[in-house]
Amino acid sequence: MPQGSIDRKASLADRGLTWRMSVSYVLLGAVYVLFMWILLQAGVGYLPMVVILGGMLIVQYYFSDKMVLAASGAKVVAEGQEPELSGMVAKLAQLADLPTPKLAIIDTPVPNAFATGRDPHHSVVAVTRGLTERLTPAEVEAVLAHEMTHVKNRDVRLMTLASFFATLASYITQMSLWFGFGMGYGGGRRQQQDQLLIMLASMLVWVISFFLIRSISRYREYAADRGSAVLTGQPSQLASALVKISGTMQRVPQKDLRTAESLSALYIFPMVRSGSLIELFQTHPSLEHRLAHLQRLEQEMAR
Repeated sequence: MPQGSIDRKASLADRGLTWRMSVSYVLLGAVYVLFMWILLQAGVGYLPMVVILGGMLIVQYYFSDKMVLAASGAKVVAEGQEPELSGMVAKLAQLADLPTPKLAIIDTPVPNAFATGRDPHHSVVAVTRGLTERLTPAEVEAVLAHEMTHVKNRDVRLMTLASFFATLASYITQMSLWFGFGMGYGGGRRQQQDQLLIMLASMLVWVISFFLIRSISRYREYAADRGSAVLTGQPSQLASALVKISGTMQRVPQKDLRTAESLSALYIFPMVRSGSLIELFQTHPSLEHRLAHLQRLEQEMAR
């Protein structure tokens, strides 16, 4: 790996991307503050909110990585196993100035990878058998560098916190529709108005969060692609890997994709058919946009 690529890290910083992510987080935070204010004004008590918020946050923060590994079927590799992959992970971790993440293998022919864990000290990088079988070592290393950047950027923690209130809004909307709220004050017409306000606010928060979280998710993929280019010094290897993964994904039976669709946002490439949704609704940028981004990076690094 060219050591010079690490020295160019500052010059490769994408201020535009950082600005867009920051604006998205500020807007998302403002929506959630407004949501909490509406809940309090509508008479939802402090105690129920603390119990619901605290319980959901603890579960998501401390156990989401274990749930993700279990849902994906990933098995953590024991020491001494998979020496080539483990060596790549250790080398990239050293270059990125990170603790070496655990390595996990998913026994599926579908080529893909993801990172999980609440912080760099509790991180896991998972790759599928299909990835190691279909990609060259240089391409696999580029994919691992992408995932290592997610670890360095603490993306999993950020996305967990970002999606937390969206999950709560969805939960409250369902509770409002099916059971109503008995947690407020007053009764009769006033209580019905409060319940309607809570339901409408929850639905609005969920819709706004849906689009903002997906924009953040797309930005973090661009940032991880950039990190891979910096760590490896070879943006073309990640571009080649993405093209191969995309081509394979088009040939995977739809039923196999559906089994992993719930975790699609975590993978380096979404577990959906390319072009099945417009980009606004997607968690990842389009392949064309990612390749163009990597091509620009290559031109920057060649200067």
